[in-house]
Amino acid sequence: MPAPGDQRDLGAPHPAGSCAPPAPIPRPRHGSASDAPAPAPIRLLVVEDDAGDAQLIGDLLGTSGQPFELRWARGLEQAARELTRPGEAVACVLLDLAVPDARGLAGLRALLRRAPHTAVLVLTGAADAHLGAAAVAAGAQDFLVKHETDGPLLARAIRYAVERKRADESQRRLVEAELRGQENARLQRHLLPTPLLDGSGLAFHRRYRPGRRRALLGGDFYDAVRTQDGTVHVVIGDVCGHGPDEAALGVALRIAWRTLVFAGLTGEALLSTLQRVLEHERRSDEIFATLCMLVVSPDAGHADLHLAGHPAPVLLRPGTAPELLPADDPGPALGLVPAGSGLDSWPAVKVRLGGEWALLLYTDGLIEGRIGAGSRRLGQDGLLTLVADHREGGLARQHLIDAAIAEVEELNGGALTDDVAVLLVEREAAAS
Repeated sequence: MPAPGDQRDLGAPHPAGSCAPPAPIPRPRHGSASDAPAPAPIRLLVVEDDAGDAQLIGDLLGTSGQPFELRWARGLEQAARELTRPGEAVACVLLDLAVPDARGLAGLRALLRRAPHTAVLVLTGAADAHLGAAAVAAGAQDFLVKHETDGPLLARAIRYAVERKRADESQRRLVEAELRGQENARLQRHLLPTPLLDGSGLAFHRRYRPGRRRALLGGDFYDAVRTQDGTVHVVIGDVCGHGPDEAALGVALRIAWRTLVFAGLTGEALLSTLQRVLEHERRSDEIFATLCMLVVSPDAGHADLHLAGHPAPVLLRPGTAPELLPADDPGPALGLVPAGSGLDSWPAVKVRLGGEWALLLYTDGLIEGRIGAGSRRLGQDGLLTLVADHREGGLARQHLIDAAIAEVEELNGGALTDDVAVLLVEREAAAS
């Protein structure tokens, strides 16, 4: 670094904290006789209040053989503006810890918070080498001592800092992916449980397909249990929104539903209690959940259907076309209307099932897929046609579910945006 009185003139520097553009550092020239393509320049932000030292950094890097694209900031306030400037991101910040507004490691920590994905290399004086080591412990990639640095050493340190930061970022993303995978597995175990239907004479088939926008499961959930009196209870629900908070709320609702069923609660009393659970567990008053609940009689010949803002199931019987269960008077989604308002009512619809039947329950992700490049959605009528075609082709049970989902995705032109949960509850003739 230059001694006092040996500073290079970069023009009138802007005062610290000025809103004027930072003074440019001339781009170093890199002469080469080779016709091989030059390496891509490294974008470097120099945070240095001394114009002469900033100019010298540019001159040193100009002799290193590595192209750099340099920007200059007199302090951290101006550096913050540079880091948020539109355009190509800065790969590395060269920070002189002696700039007035750095305040030692406090300024470094503030810079790391503002640019967490940018490599930081710090400069210290010979008497402050211990501060450089502390800066590395605080999150900087490396430190250099002024007056002990030449061009090749500085260029190499910057390259290594950038590569170390990239390696750290790759490791961080890998760890995050592993954690997401573990979280996904935990949520899936609780959102998508094993049904408790022993002795019911019913078969239970299901599929869950996450939407394309997330790696984590969303808030779709389902369950099915048989109580001691032989009644079979089935539920499928969908918490609005996506992400771990919604998935956790779906888990809470499913577990609460199963607990309440085994405690003897059913019908509107159960749904009213679930609404209270949702109101206490949700992170925002805008969060709601749709839900379809079936209570199948011990003889499996009829059922009570309760809808809370959820699409009606499809009834499949031999020799007849698929049909939607009646949904003339559905109740509101859970959490949409205040408890006790008189609007929070979910009346039961009596459904005759017969001797041999299957019920297809699903979340709205299955019917909200688009048909081709247009804006028309599949809808429930489209689902009925699609299911009828596959049944005529001889598909049943799990194969019917898989074929239906695959065709919905094909019509949509790719993976569906929303999560999809599909259940098929089936009673065979032999069980009647």
